[in-house]
Amino acid sequence: MSQLLPERTPEWLKPALGVDPSQVQELIGNRQASSLNGTNVQVPVKREAAVLMLLSGESAEEASILLTHRSPSMRSHSGQIAFPGGRRDPADTSLVDTALREAWEETDLQRNSVTPLEQWEQLHIRATGNPVSPILAHWTQPGEVYPASPDETDDVFLVPIRELVDPRNRFMVGFRKWQGPAFHANGYVIWGFTAGVLSALLQHAGWSVPWDNNSVMDLRDSLKNSRNNEKMS
Repeated sequence: MSQLLPERTPEWLKPALGVDPSQVQELIGNRQASSLNGTNVQVPVKREAAVLMLLSGESAEEASILLTHRSPSMRSHSGQIAFPGGRRDPADTSLVDTALREAWEETDLQRNSVTPLEQWEQLHIRATGNPVSPILAHWTQPGEVYPASPDETDDVFLVPIRELVDPRNRFMVGFRKWQGPAFHANGYVIWGFTAGVLSALLQHAGWSVPWDNNSVMDLRDSLKNSRNNEKMS
């Protein structure tokens, strides 16, 4: 199933529809490509990509979202927590198809167990030049998932929404001139694009609760104390 079916949105998930992309981009931040690679050269835009925001459960109180840990051996975004997803292939019929294919390749997620609900407008990751479209979906028939491509993804897990909204698991991180929201989950630090999208989702759906977004922790220090195994220049 690779077409959007918003009419099948569960009642508890309906508040998550209709996110304002400008608010999401604001939460992701304006991290310039040069802030991480040490140059002032603009990174050329690459082909479009999609990620799958897959939520399971029968209510917001028991809902979980699927995340992956990118292998530290990867050339880009190594060690980061991410949604399943990747670049669009020529054979993909749509960005929904891209997200489902990538999720299957990374986690063995069966597409017939998923109901795609909404495609967000493209967001831009300036560090890579990639335009990314998040696909909101409901896992109607949850099954087993695992690192199906260990060279790319070495951990696959579900994080309960109640843990993400817990103020004890939320904080701000900073690196050079960039700042953004972050989360603790399963011993990992979720930051950057994934954390920004999660923050926007929680805020728009009305699931977020007040948390300390004034104190900013050093990103490098936070990562050193995590399971991410990220290498930062």
